[in-house]
Amino acid sequence: MSFEEQHKAFIEGHLQKRTGERRSRLERGHRHAEILFLRQIWWLLVGHFENLHPEYEVMDWRGRSYFADFAWLPLNGLVKLLIEIKGFNTHVRDMDRPKYSNELNRETFLHAMGYHVISFAYDDVEQRPELCIALLRMVLARYQSSPPPVSRAQLAEKELIRLAITIARPIRRMDVVKHFDIDAKTAGLMLAKLCDKGWLVSAERGKRERILNYELAHGVLNYFN
Repeated sequence: MSFEEQHKAFIEGHLQKRTGERRSRLERGHRHAEILFLRQIWWLLVGHFENLHPEYEVMDWRGRSYFADFAWLPLNGLVKLLIEIKGFNTHVRDMDRPKYSNELNRETFLHAMGYHVISFAYDDVEQRPELCIALLRMVLARYQSSPPPVSRAQLAEKELIRLAITIARPIRRMDVVKHFDIDAKTAGLMLAKLCDKGWLVSAERGKRERILNYELAHGVLNYFN
């Protein structure tokens, strides 16, 4: 089934389940930017719209209704991901101070309520969908099991890459020792293997060229593709 056919069935299915303002909001709010996101990013990455809800209603900290562009609710709602497509004009140029404060307060409140809010710039959705796909793939991978067969070594490699990203400085062997609760020799082998694969670059220091730390290689985002 083509994207157009799947998208039509997707929206019609949600319209049939809604009444009142929720239905009206879906009819008014699901427009060009949201459809472009589905066509150029979600459809290419996921291939279906299961567990995805357009114009999803949540409450803000004031008890007022707010409609997110999309909500992804797999696992019976145990995972709650809100996705926003933000245009420069409406979310930056035309935003005043109270609106800006309200948006930040809403996102903080939603985080406290168990929602993970992620946002994509409309310009990236339109002009750099490959970047959006790579980033969204990394987000969804946190909630999805890897396709079988998958080894413990592969899982450990991915976790080591995430550690190298979040540590925000060159990673050292002792960082790996503490994070994985393993011995220094095993940590060194893990780092060396990622160097061999091109994901890390070692930095050698001293007369004996002893490796003290490792840095992320360029294009490391591709690791999660």
